Amino acid sequence: MYAIIETGGKQLKVSEGDIVKVEKLEADQGASVTFDRVLAVSNDGKLSVASDVSGAKVTGTVLEQGKEKKVIVFRYKPKSGYRKKNGHRQPFTRVKIDKISL
Repeated sequence: MYAIIETGGKQLKVSEGDIVKVEKLEADQGASVTFDRVLAVSNDGKLSVASDVSGAKVTGTVLEQGKEKKVIVFRYKPKSGYRKKNGHRQPFTRVKIDKISL
């Protein structure tokens, strides 16, 4: 059994027991989170979408809050001496999927 959920503007295929990295959620470590935006659920080889999964929910437990590796953003304009260097670390939340319910 798997489900396709939407969180943080991205779609993820998850199964029970999976550990996924999603955009930062406002939840403490060890807290339970529920994903209500379920787009599709596959159960016993049958795929249900749209209104068939309107009441479906995916629950999980927050394992950690963290930041990705630093990405260097370097901008310059040739022949003018303009250079600007910035770094960015995207925050994330690691979640263990506990249950998929229809």
